Amino acid sequence: MNKRTNPIGLFDSGVGGTSIWREIHNILPNENTIYLADSKNAPYGQKSKEEIIELSIKNTEFLLHQNCKMIVVACNTATTNAIKELRTKFDIPFIGIEPAIKPAANSTKTQTIGILATQGTLNSDLFHKAVLDYKDIKIIEQVGHGLVKLIEEGSLESADMKELLQDYLTPMIKANIDYLVLGCSHYPYLIPQIKEILPESVKIIDSGQAVARQTKNVLVTQDILNNSLHKGNTLFYTNSTPKVLSSILENKYDVEERDF
Repeated sequence: MNKRTNPIGLFDSGVGGTSIWREIHNILPNENTIYLADSKNAPYGQKSKEEIIELSIKNTEFLLHQNCKMIVVACNTATTNAIKELRTKFDIPFIGIEPAIKPAANSTKTQTIGILATQGTLNSDLFHKAVLDYKDIKIIEQVGHGLVKLIEEGSLESADMKELLQDYLTPMIKANIDYLVLGCSHYPYLIPQIKEILPESVKIIDSGQAVARQTKNVLVTQDILNNSLHKGNTLFYTNSTPKVLSSILENKYDVEERDF
């Protein structure tokens, strides 16, 4: 365990966490990675805290059996509900992903920001604690009901998706937000459509680059950074049909279906 050439493991409630994997792969191309898509149980956002913890433990155990040296919880809902329990149970570095409220709140000129996230993330204690730090900022919270389901079904650019986004974003525009925080790792794949709806003045923030930087920092601090000059290998696993994950990855990588 914790050998430099061992892979970084990532898991999400489906294909969305590949947006995090891309950012990590961009700044750490020599690292070996294993991505686990728990699409069979997506979305996590509508599950209880206990269910989310149980699924997160199951995913972590799968990745540890693959000798992963670090686990990236590439899911906002799993991070905000389960990462404390994961860090208690397993002796391995964990990187979480949380809505990037801080940069939006610190930069807003209208004193109003929007956050689009799952019910599980918005209901979590971790999210509520984060919001308390910005009592002077108006935060428009919107649950993205149905968005993850449509992405997991391969309906990224469907009429239903456009209608939902219009419904969710219009009240935020009327409230004069100048920043939109994406609080789910699936949502970066919706940015082109979101930009068509939002005014150009509204900036969109997701956590991907910050997570990638933190991943690198922890690897360096723990002295487990892969110093190889060769490009790393990546394995993708899903417990559902590989079609949607392959499509999200532009069919550039093999995806193996596993029952886990």
